[in-house]
Amino acid sequence: MNALKPAAISLKLSIILWGILLGGIVYSHLVFFRVYLSALPNSAILVTGPYGIHEGIFWAVIHPVLILSLIVSLVLNWKYRWRRLLILIPIVVYALILIVSTLYFVPELYAFADSARSTVTPAEWLARGQRWQRLSWLRGFIMFLCFLPLLLALESPIPAPEIEPDPLEL
Repeated sequence: MNALKPAAISLKLSIILWGILLGGIVYSHLVFFRVYLSALPNSAILVTGPYGIHEGIFWAVIHPVLILSLIVSLVLNWKYRWRRLLILIPIVVYALILIVSTLYFVPELYAFADSARSTVTPAEWLARGQRWQRLSWLRGFIMFLCFLPLLLALESPIPAPEIEPDPLEL
């Protein structure tokens, strides 16, 4: 049964982890960032106060675990050309998104958290926060689109191995 083969199991795990990542993205945007970025620098207390939310812990765990699972899925599905392509697409896009996140999104989050000590006006913080959210929603949408090739990879059949004739039976 194909469902119990390591290639399929690894792909299913990657899909589950990608779904967890998407859940974190949606939750963060619908619940957390809407409030956090709405009234900086005052709202920075959500992350800097004594009981501040430290959601970075979630991202620090999910990213390496997901990357590892995608690499394992790619290796175990390498011999299946169509699956290989469908797994490579999200890996490449994910890598690009992580680079963009490192260069823009994460530094902005640090700036938002430190906004109380800056000379930036609340109106400027609001504009920056709204821009960050729009771009981050776009980033999340791209991540959602990359979920689809993983699902297609799981649905693509694994070709049956070719059986060579037994030379003794000839």
